[in-house]
Amino acid sequence: MMKSKILITVFLLTLFIVPAKSQEQVNLSGFLRNYTGVLTGQGNEFSILQNTFDFNLETKGSRTALKVNPYLYHYSDRKLELGLREAYLDLYFNHFDLRVGKQQIIYGKAEGVFITDVVSPKDLREFLLPEFDEIRMGVTAAKLNFYKGNNTFELVWVPVFTPTQLPEEGSIWRPAMPFPVTPSFDLSTKEVNPELENSELFLRYSAMSPGIDFELVGGYFFDDDPINNITRQVDPETMMLTGLIARPEHHRLAMGGGSFSTQIGPFLLRGEAGFYNGKYFQTSTPSVANGIIEKDYLHYMAGIDYNLAGVTLTAQFIQEYILDYEEGIMNEEFENTMTFLAKKDFLREKLWIELFSYVGINRGDGLIRPKITYSFADGFDIQLGANIFTGTEGRFGQFNDNDMVYTKLKYSF
Repeated sequence: MMKSKILITVFLLTLFIVPAKSQEQVNLSGFLRNYTGVLTGQGNEFSILQNTFDFNLETKGSRTALKVNPYLYHYSDRKLELGLREAYLDLYFNHFDLRVGKQQIIYGKAEGVFITDVVSPKDLREFLLPEFDEIRMGVTAAKLNFYKGNNTFELVWVPVFTPTQLPEEGSIWRPAMPFPVTPSFDLSTKEVNPELENSELFLRYSAMSPGIDFELVGGYFFDDDPINNITRQVDPETMMLTGLIARPEHHRLAMGGGSFSTQIGPFLLRGEAGFYNGKYFQTSTPSVANGIIEKDYLHYMAGIDYNLAGVTLTAQFIQEYILDYEEGIMNEEFENTMTFLAKKDFLREKLWIELFSYVGINRGDGLIRPKITYSFADGFDIQLGANIFTGTEGRFGQFNDNDMVYTKLKYSF
Protein backbone atom coordinates (compact mmCIF):
# COMPACT_ATOMS: atom_id res chain seq x y z
CA MET A 1 0.00 0.00 0.00
CA MET A 2 2.82 2.38 0.92
CA LYS A 3 4.58 1.67 -2.39
CA SER A 4 1.42 2.55 -4.34
CA LYS A 5 1.05 5.85 -2.46
CA ILE A 6 4.66 6.79 -3.22
CA LEU A 7 4.27 6.01 -6.92
CA ILE A 8 1.01 7.94 -7.16
CA THR A 9 2.72 10.93 -5.54
CA VAL A 10 5.61 10.73 -8.04
CA PHE A 11 3.12 10.47 -10.90
CA LEU A 12 1.21 13.58 -9.77
CA LEU A 13 4.43 15.53 -9.29
CA THR A 14 5.57 14.73 -12.82
CA LEU A 15 2.19 15.80 -14.19
CA PHE A 16 1.88 19.13 -12.45
CA ILE A 17 5.05 20.43 -10.81
CA VAL A 18 7.66 19.74 -13.51
CA PRO A 19 5.60 21.05 -16.47
CA ALA A 20 4.77 24.18 -14.53
CA LYS A 21 8.45 24.81 -13.95
CA SER A 22 9.71 24.53 -17.56
CA GLN A 23 6.83 24.10 -19.95
CA GLU A 24 8.69 24.35 -23.26
CA GLN A 25 11.35 21.82 -22.25
CA VAL A 26 8.93 19.06 -21.22
CA ASN A 27 8.14 16.13 -23.48
CA LEU A 28 5.12 14.05 -22.47
CA SER A 29 4.41 10.74 -24.18
CA GLY A 30 3.01 7.31 -23.47
CA PHE A 31 0.39 4.83 -24.52
CA LEU A 32 -2.83 3.09 -23.58
CA ARG A 33 -3.10 -0.56 -24.59
CA ASN A 34 -5.54 -3.45 -24.36
CA TYR A 35 -3.94 -6.88 -24.69
CA THR A 36 -6.22 -9.92 -24.95
CA GLY A 37 -4.88 -13.45 -25.47
CA VAL A 38 -6.81 -16.70 -25.87
CA LEU A 39 -5.37 -20.23 -25.67
CA THR A 40 -6.08 -22.30 -28.76
CA GLY A 41 -6.31 -25.56 -26.82
CA GLN A 42 -9.31 -27.22 -25.30
CA GLY A 43 -11.55 -24.75 -23.50
CA ASN A 44 -10.10 -21.65 -25.21
CA GLU A 45 -9.29 -20.03 -21.90
CA PHE A 46 -7.94 -16.49 -21.73
CA SER A 47 -4.16 -16.55 -21.37
CA ILE A 48 -4.06 -12.84 -20.58
CA LEU A 49 -6.43 -9.90 -20.18
CA GLN A 50 -4.33 -6.82 -19.59
CA ASN A 51 -4.94 -3.08 -19.77
CA THR A 52 -1.82 -0.91 -19.71
CA PHE A 53 -1.19 2.76 -19.14
CA ASP A 54 2.42 3.80 -19.70
CA PHE A 55 3.37 7.44 -19.13
CA ASN A 56 6.72 9.01 -19.97
CA LEU A 57 7.94 12.46 -18.98
CA GLU A 58 11.29 13.85 -20.11
CA THR A 59 12.89 17.25 -19.65
CA LYS A 60 16.26 18.38 -20.92
CA GLY A 61 18.31 21.48 -20.22
CA SER A 62 21.86 22.50 -21.05
CA ARG A 63 23.35 20.78 -17.98
CA THR A 64 20.62 18.48 -16.67
CA ALA A 65 17.85 16.14 -17.79
CA LEU A 66 15.11 14.16 -16.10
CA LYS A 67 13.07 11.12 -17.05
CA VAL A 68 10.16 9.56 -15.17
CA ASN A 69 8.30 6.55 -16.58
CA PRO A 70 5.50 5.20 -14.35
CA TYR A 71 3.27 2.41 -15.64
CA LEU A 72 0.07 0.71 -14.62
CA TYR A 73 -1.04 -2.85 -15.40
CA HIS A 74 -4.64 -3.88 -14.83
CA TYR A 75 -5.37 -7.61 -15.05
CA SER A 76 -8.58 -9.57 -14.82
CA ASP A 77 -7.17 -12.09 -12.32
CA ARG A 78 -4.74 -10.20 -10.08
CA LYS A 79 -4.21 -6.97 -8.20
CA LEU A 80 -3.61 -3.65 -9.90
CA GLU A 81 0.11 -3.22 -10.54
CA LEU A 82 1.62 0.26 -10.38
CA GLY A 83 5.33 0.68 -10.86
CA LEU A 84 8.23 2.77 -12.13
CA ARG A 85 10.05 1.53 -15.21
CA GLU A 86 12.58 4.36 -15.02
CA ALA A 87 13.11 7.47 -12.89
CA TYR A 88 16.51 9.12 -13.18
CA LEU A 89 18.41 12.41 -13.29
CA ASP A 90 21.18 13.23 -15.82
CA LEU A 91 24.00 15.65 -15.11
CA TYR A 92 26.14 16.83 -18.08
CA PHE A 93 29.76 17.93 -17.77
CA ASN A 94 32.42 18.79 -20.36
CA HIS A 95 33.79 15.29 -20.88
CA PHE A 96 31.44 13.02 -18.95
CA ASP A 97 27.82 12.45 -17.99
CA LEU A 98 26.36 11.11 -14.76
CA ARG A 99 22.98 9.34 -14.54
CA VAL A 100 21.54 8.49 -11.12
CA GLY A 101 18.28 6.69 -10.40
CA LYS A 102 16.22 3.81 -11.70
CA GLN A 103 17.24 3.04 -15.28
CA GLN A 104 17.31 0.35 -17.95
CA ILE A 105 20.85 -0.42 -19.11
CA ILE A 106 21.30 -2.41 -22.33
CA TYR A 107 24.43 -4.28 -23.42
CA GLY A 108 25.12 -6.27 -26.57
CA LYS A 109 23.94 -6.78 -30.16
CA ALA A 110 21.79 -9.92 -29.88
CA GLU A 111 18.05 -9.75 -30.58
CA GLY A 112 15.62 -11.76 -28.47
CA VAL A 113 18.30 -13.25 -26.18
CA PHE A 114 20.37 -12.02 -23.23
CA ILE A 115 24.11 -12.75 -23.47
CA THR A 116 26.13 -9.83 -22.05
CA ASP A 117 22.92 -7.86 -21.39
CA VAL A 118 23.06 -8.60 -17.66
CA VAL A 119 22.77 -5.26 -15.84
CA SER A 120 18.98 -4.97 -15.94
CA PRO A 121 17.14 -8.04 -14.61
CA LYS A 122 14.20 -9.58 -16.46
CA ASP A 123 10.46 -9.82 -15.87
CA LEU A 124 9.69 -13.39 -17.04
CA ARG A 125 6.21 -13.71 -15.55
CA GLU A 126 4.86 -13.99 -19.14
CA PHE A 127 7.92 -15.88 -20.44
CA LEU A 128 9.49 -14.03 -23.45
CA LEU A 129 6.19 -12.76 -24.86
CA PRO A 130 6.05 -9.07 -23.76
CA GLU A 131 7.95 -6.33 -25.55
CA PHE A 132 11.61 -6.39 -24.54
CA ASP A 133 11.51 -2.89 -23.03
CA GLU A 134 8.87 -4.34 -20.68
CA ILE A 135 10.79 -7.58 -20.01
CA ARG A 136 13.90 -5.61 -19.12
CA MET A 137 13.49 -4.11 -15.63
CA GLY A 138 15.03 -0.92 -14.36
CA VAL A 139 17.66 -0.96 -11.61
CA THR A 140 18.63 1.76 -9.19
CA ALA A 141 22.15 2.65 -10.27
CA ALA A 142 24.75 5.34 -10.80
CA LYS A 143 26.16 5.35 -14.35
CA LEU A 144 29.19 7.43 -15.32
CA ASN A 145 30.04 7.88 -19.02
CA PHE A 146 33.38 9.42 -20.04
CA TYR A 147 33.83 10.46 -23.70
CA LYS A 148 37.02 10.77 -25.72
CA GLY A 149 36.52 11.14 -29.46
CA ASN A 150 34.46 8.19 -30.70
CA ASN A 151 35.28 6.22 -27.55
CA THR A 152 33.04 5.88 -24.51
CA PHE A 153 34.11 4.50 -21.13
CA GLU A 154 31.24 3.55 -18.84
CA LEU A 155 31.13 2.61 -15.16
CA VAL A 156 27.91 1.35 -13.56
CA TRP A 157 27.44 0.85 -9.82
CA VAL A 158 24.29 -0.95 -8.66
CA PRO A 159 24.00 -0.64 -4.86
CA VAL A 160 21.02 -2.98 -4.36
CA PHE A 161 20.50 -6.33 -6.09
CA THR A 162 17.25 -6.87 -8.02
CA PRO A 163 16.39 -10.48 -9.05
CA THR A 164 14.54 -11.79 -12.06
CA GLN A 165 10.76 -11.81 -11.64
CA LEU A 166 9.64 -15.42 -12.14
CA PRO A 167 6.13 -16.79 -12.78
CA GLU A 168 4.09 -17.41 -9.66
CA GLU A 169 2.90 -20.82 -8.55
CA GLY A 170 0.00 -21.92 -10.76
CA SER A 171 0.99 -19.71 -13.71
CA ILE A 172 0.88 -21.35 -17.14
CA TRP A 173 4.40 -19.95 -17.64
CA ARG A 174 5.87 -21.69 -14.60
CA PRO A 175 8.83 -23.78 -15.90
CA ALA A 176 8.85 -27.51 -15.26
CA MET A 177 10.96 -28.49 -12.25
CA PRO A 178 13.88 -30.78 -13.24
CA PHE A 179 13.51 -33.07 -10.22
CA PRO A 180 12.15 -36.61 -9.78
CA VAL A 181 9.70 -35.42 -7.10
CA THR A 182 8.19 -31.98 -6.49
CA PRO A 183 10.28 -30.25 -3.80
CA SER A 184 9.10 -28.16 -0.90
CA PHE A 185 10.76 -24.74 -0.72
CA ASP A 186 12.78 -23.10 2.04
CA LEU A 187 13.19 -19.40 1.17
CA SER A 188 15.60 -18.57 4.01
CA THR A 189 18.57 -18.03 1.66
CA LYS A 190 16.77 -16.39 -1.27
CA GLU A 191 17.29 -12.73 -0.31
CA VAL A 192 20.50 -10.80 -0.95
CA ASN A 193 20.96 -8.33 1.88
CA PRO A 194 21.11 -4.64 0.79
CA GLU A 195 24.68 -4.06 1.99
CA LEU A 196 27.60 -2.23 0.40
CA GLU A 197 29.56 -5.48 -0.01
CA ASN A 198 26.64 -6.94 -1.97
CA SER A 199 26.56 -4.14 -4.55
CA GLU A 200 27.32 -4.84 -8.23
CA LEU A 201 29.83 -3.26 -10.61
CA PHE A 202 29.92 -3.15 -14.42
CA LEU A 203 32.36 -1.68 -16.94
CA ARG A 204 31.94 -1.03 -20.65
CA TYR A 205 34.16 0.38 -23.38
CA SER A 206 32.50 1.14 -26.72
CA ALA A 207 33.70 2.67 -29.96
CA MET A 208 32.09 3.60 -33.26
CA SER A 209 33.81 3.99 -36.61
CA PRO A 210 32.71 3.87 -40.25
CA GLY A 211 33.78 0.20 -40.46
CA ILE A 212 32.73 -1.33 -37.15
CA ASP A 213 30.75 -0.69 -33.98
CA PHE A 214 31.93 -2.69 -30.96
CA GLU A 215 31.95 -2.82 -27.18
CA LEU A 216 33.85 -4.65 -24.42
CA VAL A 217 32.07 -5.31 -21.13
CA GLY A 218 32.78 -6.79 -17.74
CA GLY A 219 30.89 -7.20 -14.51
CA TYR A 220 30.97 -8.56 -10.97
CA PHE A 221 27.40 -9.21 -9.90
CA PHE A 222 24.84 -11.67 -8.59
CA ASP A 223 23.15 -14.16 -10.92
CA ASP A 224 19.64 -12.76 -11.43
CA ASP A 225 18.24 -16.31 -11.63
CA PRO A 226 18.42 -18.30 -8.38
CA ILE A 227 19.82 -21.84 -8.18
CA ASN A 228 18.18 -24.36 -5.85
CA ASN A 229 20.30 -25.90 -3.09
CA ILE A 230 18.79 -29.38 -2.71
CA THR A 231 18.48 -31.46 0.45
CA ARG A 232 17.45 -35.06 -0.22
CA GLN A 233 15.14 -36.81 2.24
CA VAL A 234 15.72 -40.57 2.27
CA ASP A 235 13.88 -43.42 4.01
CA PRO A 236 16.54 -44.90 6.40
CA GLU A 237 15.24 -48.46 5.95
CA THR A 238 14.79 -48.63 2.16
CA MET A 239 17.22 -45.78 1.28
CA MET A 240 14.60 -44.62 -1.21
CA LEU A 241 14.14 -40.93 -1.96
CA THR A 242 11.03 -39.65 -0.17
CA GLY A 243 11.27 -35.90 -0.70
CA LEU A 244 13.33 -32.86 -1.61
CA ILE A 245 13.82 -29.50 0.06
CA ALA A 246 14.91 -26.69 -2.29
CA ARG A 247 16.58 -23.51 -1.00
CA PRO A 248 16.83 -20.88 -3.78
CA GLU A 249 20.01 -18.78 -3.63
CA HIS A 250 21.71 -16.14 -5.79
CA HIS A 251 25.47 -16.54 -6.33
CA ARG A 252 28.18 -14.10 -7.36
CA LEU A 253 29.35 -14.14 -10.97
CA ALA A 254 32.22 -12.54 -12.86
CA MET A 255 31.60 -11.90 -16.56
CA GLY A 256 33.68 -10.57 -19.41
CA GLY A 257 32.76 -10.27 -23.05
CA GLY A 258 31.90 -8.05 -25.93
CA SER A 259 29.92 -7.54 -29.10
CA PHE A 260 30.31 -6.02 -32.55
CA SER A 261 28.42 -5.17 -35.72
CA THR A 262 29.87 -4.37 -39.13
CA GLN A 263 28.52 -3.79 -42.63
CA ILE A 264 30.00 -5.96 -45.39
CA GLY A 265 28.37 -5.18 -48.70
CA PRO A 266 24.61 -5.70 -48.32
CA PHE A 267 25.05 -7.74 -45.11
CA LEU A 268 25.16 -6.56 -41.51
CA LEU A 269 27.21 -9.02 -39.44
CA ARG A 270 26.74 -9.12 -35.66
CA GLY A 271 28.47 -11.07 -32.94
CA GLU A 272 28.36 -11.24 -29.15
CA ALA A 273 30.04 -13.41 -26.51
CA GLY A 274 30.18 -13.60 -22.75
CA PHE A 275 32.45 -15.70 -20.49
CA TYR A 276 31.04 -16.37 -17.02
CA ASN A 277 33.12 -17.45 -14.05
CA GLY A 278 31.27 -18.88 -11.06
CA LYS A 279 28.05 -20.04 -12.76
CA TYR A 280 26.14 -22.71 -10.82
CA PHE A 281 24.16 -25.54 -12.43
CA GLN A 282 21.72 -28.09 -11.08
CA THR A 283 22.98 -31.69 -11.00
CA SER A 284 21.31 -35.04 -10.37
CA THR A 285 24.51 -36.68 -9.06
CA PRO A 286 23.72 -37.77 -5.44
CA SER A 287 27.31 -37.29 -4.27
CA VAL A 288 27.39 -33.58 -5.19
CA ALA A 289 26.70 -31.40 -2.16
CA ASN A 290 23.42 -29.45 -2.32
CA GLY A 291 22.73 -30.75 -5.85
CA ILE A 292 24.59 -27.83 -7.47
CA ILE A 293 27.96 -27.58 -9.18
CA GLU A 294 30.07 -24.57 -10.18
CA LYS A 295 31.40 -24.35 -13.75
CA ASP A 296 32.72 -21.73 -16.13
CA TYR A 297 30.28 -21.00 -18.92
CA LEU A 298 30.35 -19.48 -22.42
CA HIS A 299 27.37 -17.87 -24.16
CA TYR A 300 27.80 -16.50 -27.68
CA MET A 301 25.94 -15.50 -30.84
CA ALA A 302 26.64 -14.94 -34.52
CA GLY A 303 24.02 -13.09 -36.56
CA ILE A 304 23.43 -11.72 -40.04
CA ASP A 305 20.92 -9.12 -41.32
CA TYR A 306 19.95 -8.62 -44.96
CA ASN A 307 17.33 -6.63 -46.84
CA LEU A 308 15.80 -8.49 -49.79
CA ALA A 309 13.30 -6.56 -51.93
CA GLY A 310 12.16 -4.54 -48.93
CA VAL A 311 11.97 -7.56 -46.60
CA THR A 312 14.20 -7.36 -43.52
CA LEU A 313 15.73 -10.79 -42.91
CA THR A 314 17.67 -11.69 -39.77
CA ALA A 315 19.18 -14.98 -38.57
CA GLN A 316 21.12 -15.73 -35.38
CA PHE A 317 22.92 -18.81 -34.08
CA ILE A 318 23.26 -18.91 -30.28
CA GLN A 319 25.26 -21.45 -28.30
CA GLU A 320 25.63 -22.01 -24.55
CA TYR A 321 28.66 -24.09 -23.55
CA ILE A 322 29.47 -25.46 -20.08
CA LEU A 323 33.24 -25.86 -19.74
CA ASP A 324 34.73 -28.92 -17.99
CA TYR A 325 31.35 -30.64 -18.30
CA GLU A 326 30.43 -33.52 -15.96
CA GLU A 327 27.78 -36.20 -16.24
CA GLY A 328 24.72 -35.50 -14.14
CA ILE A 329 24.48 -31.77 -14.89
CA MET A 330 20.85 -31.16 -15.86
CA ASN A 331 21.79 -28.70 -18.60
CA GLU A 332 23.36 -30.10 -21.75
CA GLU A 333 27.03 -29.39 -22.44
CA PHE A 334 26.08 -27.51 -25.62
CA GLU A 335 22.68 -25.81 -25.92
CA ASN A 336 22.07 -24.61 -29.48
CA THR A 337 19.35 -22.16 -30.53
CA MET A 338 18.58 -20.23 -33.70
CA THR A 339 16.33 -17.25 -34.30
CA PHE A 340 14.82 -16.06 -37.56
CA LEU A 341 13.06 -12.78 -38.41
CA ALA A 342 11.27 -11.68 -41.58
CA LYS A 343 9.58 -8.27 -41.60
CA LYS A 344 8.08 -6.04 -44.29
CA ASP A 345 5.95 -2.92 -44.40
CA PHE A 346 3.16 -2.06 -46.85
CA LEU A 347 0.93 0.94 -47.55
CA ARG A 348 3.74 3.43 -46.82
CA GLU A 349 4.53 1.96 -43.41
CA LYS A 350 0.90 1.72 -42.29
CA LEU A 351 0.84 -2.09 -42.41
CA TRP A 352 3.60 -4.32 -40.98
CA ILE A 353 3.85 -8.09 -41.36
CA GLU A 354 6.39 -9.88 -39.17
CA LEU A 355 7.43 -13.47 -38.41
CA PHE A 356 9.89 -14.13 -35.59
CA SER A 357 10.84 -17.60 -34.37
CA TYR A 358 13.10 -19.36 -31.89
CA VAL A 359 14.31 -22.84 -32.84
CA GLY A 360 15.80 -25.11 -30.15
CA ILE A 361 18.18 -27.38 -32.08
CA ASN A 362 18.94 -29.85 -29.28
CA ARG A 363 15.35 -30.92 -28.63
CA GLY A 364 13.61 -29.85 -31.82
CA ASP A 365 11.35 -27.37 -30.02
CA GLY A 366 10.54 -23.78 -30.90
CA LEU A 367 8.40 -20.69 -30.63
CA ILE A 368 6.83 -19.18 -33.77
CA ARG A 369 5.46 -15.61 -33.49
CA PRO A 370 3.61 -14.24 -36.54
CA LYS A 371 1.93 -10.83 -36.23
CA ILE A 372 0.29 -8.13 -38.32
CA THR A 373 0.20 -4.50 -37.21
CA TYR A 374 -1.98 -1.88 -38.88
CA SER A 375 -1.91 1.86 -38.18
CA PHE A 376 -5.65 2.50 -38.20
CA ALA A 377 -5.31 6.21 -37.44
CA ASP A 378 -2.70 8.65 -36.20
CA GLY A 379 -1.31 7.10 -33.01
CA PHE A 380 -3.75 4.16 -33.06
CA ASP A 381 -2.44 0.66 -33.91
CA ILE A 382 -4.21 -2.68 -34.16
CA GLN A 383 -2.13 -5.84 -33.85
CA LEU A 384 -3.15 -9.46 -34.45
CA GLY A 385 -0.70 -12.20 -33.60
CA ALA A 386 -0.09 -15.72 -32.39
CA ASN A 387 2.43 -17.55 -30.20
CA ILE A 388 2.87 -21.15 -31.36
CA PHE A 389 5.03 -23.55 -29.32
CA THR A 390 6.45 -26.65 -30.98
CA GLY A 391 7.95 -29.81 -29.49
CA THR A 392 7.17 -31.46 -26.17
CA GLU A 393 10.25 -30.65 -24.08
CA GLY A 394 12.99 -28.08 -23.82
CA ARG A 395 12.91 -24.34 -23.22
CA PHE A 396 9.96 -23.82 -25.59
CA GLY A 397 8.44 -27.28 -25.93
CA GLN A 398 7.52 -27.42 -22.23
CA PHE A 399 4.86 -24.78 -23.02
CA ASN A 400 3.32 -26.80 -25.87
CA ASP A 401 -0.17 -26.42 -24.33
CA ASN A 402 0.13 -22.61 -24.28
CA ASP A 403 -0.42 -21.88 -27.99
CA MET A 404 -2.40 -18.65 -28.18
CA VAL A 405 -3.79 -15.97 -30.46
CA TYR A 406 -3.99 -12.37 -29.31
CA THR A 407 -5.00 -8.84 -30.17
CA LYS A 408 -3.42 -5.57 -29.04
CA LEU A 409 -5.18 -2.23 -29.40
CA LYS A 410 -2.77 0.58 -28.68
CA TYR A 411 -3.10 4.36 -28.65
CA SER A 412 0.19 6.27 -28.41
CA PHE A 413 0.44 9.96 -27.55
